[in-house]
Amino acid sequence: MLFCLHGIGSSSAAFAPQLDALSAHARVVAWDAPGYAKSPDPEGELDLDGFADAAADVIRAYGEPAHVLGVSWGGVIALRLAVRHPELVASLIVADSSAGSGTDPEKAAGMRARAAELAEVGPRAFAALRGPRLVSPDAPAALVDRVVDTMAGAVRLPGYGYAAESMAGADLRPELSAVTAPTLVVCGDRDTVTGIEASQVIAGGLHKCAYVIVKDAGHLANQEQPERFNAWVLSHLHIATNQRTRTTGNTHQRKG
Repeated sequence: MLFCLHGIGSSSAAFAPQLDALSAHARVVAWDAPGYAKSPDPEGELDLDGFADAAADVIRAYGEPAHVLGVSWGGVIALRLAVRHPELVASLIVADSSAGSGTDPEKAAGMRARAAELAEVGPRAFAALRGPRLVSPDAPAALVDRVVDTMAGAVRLPGYGYAAESMAGADLRPELSAVTAPTLVVCGDRDTVTGIEASQVIAGGLHKCAYVIVKDAGHLANQEQPERFNAWVLSHLHIATNQRTRTTGNTHQRKG
């Protein structure tokens, strides 16, 4: 199973290009995070561990370890998930992500201010302001509209506020070395939201990692350059699955 975790201003709709193209090769599941889009509001406040544990519950419901694809905030959740529940994570794809906004006080403050902005202007105006920044300047107008519409239909309080706080308080740099799952780190070459440097920090802290840059893509590389993005994901899944099969087989042989 390929389990897809969306960014902080998005929903499962962000993975339409992956659901369409990759479903022939794997069971693809994309969530609406608690408090987003069609998911109910959480019963209480969620921190990063809470979102990671909610993702773990989804994987358990399918009864098998998952290859976890996380975009931006989804990548932060995926990394924490891999540390808290390593038995549930077959591999990771961390796309256009970071170690969290807690790595920089200014970024953390900006993240915490987002909930008040959403409350003040509402989802549609919030999305219209932020959505176009998530793709490159050359992105088709139809994609920009789709990104804005997805955000407008996804974000609401209190879920978005919990998500923003989970990012503001996150600094995953000390725990990257604890991630045992093989990981593909992906970043659009024109990502100005998290950016190449932030992706390099993640890649540099992991033990089992490949790092690739997607040409002509902004922060939402999976949507802006889906063919290139999907090709890298398929390659990763092929390698990770074969490695896992060999490891499982070798373990079985040793036991016998």
